[in-house]
Amino acid sequence: MKIQNENEPCDFQRTVLMGDPSHFSVQGGANPHTRTRWGRKRTVNRELAIKQWDVLKHTLEDLDIRVIVVPPAEENPGLVYPANAGCQSDVDHADSVSSKVFTLSNLLPTRAGEKAHYKKLLETNGFYVIEIDEQYRFEGEADFFPAGDVYLFTYGTLEKQRFVPTLGIPPWKRVYGFRTDERIEPLLARKIAPVPIMKVGLVLEAHYHGDTALCAFGPQRRELLVYRDAIAPADMGKLESHFGDHIIELSEKDARYYAANSFTYERNGDCFLILPEGVSENLLAQIRERDVTPVTVNVSEFLKKGGGSVKCMIGDLGLLAVSKTMQTSADSVESQDGEPKRQ
Repeated sequence: MKIQNENEPCDFQRTVLMGDPSHFSVQGGANPHTRTRWGRKRTVNRELAIKQWDVLKHTLEDLDIRVIVVPPAEENPGLVYPANAGCQSDVDHADSVSSKVFTLSNLLPTRAGEKAHYKKLLETNGFYVIEIDEQYRFEGEADFFPAGDVYLFTYGTLEKQRFVPTLGIPPWKRVYGFRTDERIEPLLARKIAPVPIMKVGLVLEAHYHGDTALCAFGPQRRELLVYRDAIAPADMGKLESHFGDHIIELSEKDARYYAANSFTYERNGDCFLILPEGVSENLLAQIRERDVTPVTVNVSEFLKKGGGSVKCMIGDLGLLAVSKTMQTSADSVESQDGEPKRQ
């Protein structure tokens, strides 16, 4: 890939990661969406998933968002959810790649192998990448993201994933737990100081990442979608106190569609929110009332089988200087297994 020359004419463009779905499957079965009520891992309709992925990618590109494609790796099907890759500094501040810092995640064991793929791709594209102490579980911007004048840091109880006996049919259940260690909050606070962090506890395993229950959107990310039942009551009170009338509470039905797992985008004063298809007309109307244009995309195969929707499928690299001659890595990075690169 061509590295940008500081004197070369360039534009600033929202840039994101998307993971090639050629090997998308349920491998670890590490969240409640990936398994049936009997605990069996679900089977992905890969042909449908690829079609849905293509539509989302083209939707982003039609909005003038630059997509960097993460090459597929058969042993790491979770690469289709690059929101878990880590987090980029100052995503809404326009700057060169070299001025940004990308902090890699420490993913749960069944997805730990993804880190090396993200590190290689990002460094190839000129990003400055850092790692954190491996003793701390941290799943990136899925649990750490800007919202108005604060950063929201979401976390929950970490569990050893396992089956346990219970009364009922079937006579067992699976314990999943959450994904990010509360103890990492001071480290993250130092990275974004003086911007404050608001800690928010998660309580529903089906909403195991913060970006499945909360979504900041609109101008300066001041508006907030919230699914109350997924948030610890005391922390819901903090959100209400801080965001006030900027909160839109999600219904149970919209929450099941992962309405909060949406991608916000602002361009030349126009604001968009890309949501999963199936959310209610009432919610779409409320979003329009905030002077934001909702765009819906069907990514049902990724939610029903993998437990991730629109935002999970997008890693936000922020507003970056892109040279006139720079190509996306979809054109410059080969697949790990020699398969044709997806366009």
